Amino acid sequence: METLLLNPDDVDENADMAEVIVAVEEAFAAYEAGRVRMPAKSYIDLPEYDGDFRSMPAYMHAGEWDAAGIKWVNSHTNNADAHDLPTVMGTMIYSDPRTAFPLAVMDGTTLTRKRTGAAAAVATDHLAVPGASSLGIVGAGVQSYTQLEAIATVRDVETVIVADKREAAVGAFVERFGDDFNVRAGSTAEAASCDVLSTVTPVESPIIDAADLGEHTHINAMGADAPGKNELAADVVTSAKLVIDDYEQCTHSGEINVPWSDGTLSDDDLHAELGEIVAGERSGRTSEDGVTVFDSTGLAIQDVAAARVVYERANAEGEGTAFGLVDTEVR
Repeated sequence: METLLLNPDDVDENADMAEVIVAVEEAFAAYEAGRVRMPAKSYIDLPEYDGDFRSMPAYMHAGEWDAAGIKWVNSHTNNADAHDLPTVMGTMIYSDPRTAFPLAVMDGTTLTRKRTGAAAAVATDHLAVPGASSLGIVGAGVQSYTQLEAIATVRDVETVIVADKREAAVGAFVERFGDDFNVRAGSTAEAASCDVLSTVTPVESPIIDAADLGEHTHINAMGADAPGKNELAADVVTSAKLVIDDYEQCTHSGEINVPWSDGTLSDDDLHAELGEIVAGERSGRTSEDGVTVFDSTGLAIQDVAAARVVYERANAEGEGTAFGLVDTEVR
């Protein structure tokens, strides 16, 4: 047997977004049903290099299939300036849970963007108004592209307003999607007034106020990834219907971590984990709901689910590079 090596282009081509969304939704359902083994994300802090490593292993059984894998990912804030490298890089090892054979080693950075977009789409499908047609995106980095790609899969998006201090980033986004959507640059407040809003920024203090939002805006809060960081003002989270992906991660380092740590929010303010809604145990959007918020920290099961889609398609199409990573001779 050989292991399939999949580079960024391979992952991009084989991560069909509609399939990834289904797989990620199945992962949330499996999580709620207790068919997942997912240790907490572990960190190796490297302050001497202004960075860290994170390991994210998981096994999941979803319906007729099961899968396992681990993502090794970093965040080195000086990489771009000092080393001409991305701040975040990831590598995914996708394994056969029956034998532990490494079926694939693939680019985890592209995979992360795809599954993060898919998670936002799953939340949007359950929490946004059915007729949502406008999407606001605050932060025009690489993650913004898969936010639009994924959310447009579950809603008929017509108008997109993108906000970012970097004019070049906004220009690149508009150029990329201008032929398919009514895309324009706008202010943060204009983006926040849309039917759906995705915040994908590295900011450490709130940039979205309740007064900026539409009456029934659904927010995918994707940017907060460390204690002390949040994108939404307290008046947003205290008045919205709050849905999280994972209790431990969100209260520690997700969008709600700041208002949680200062006592502004408590268990009583949380409506559900997304898996509970997917499984039908808690309600998604109802006719009485106003603003809804999905706090996404990213789960290892999302990586495994997306990796399965990529591997199965690439393997079936004969794509990628097969190589002998493991000596399979039995001695």
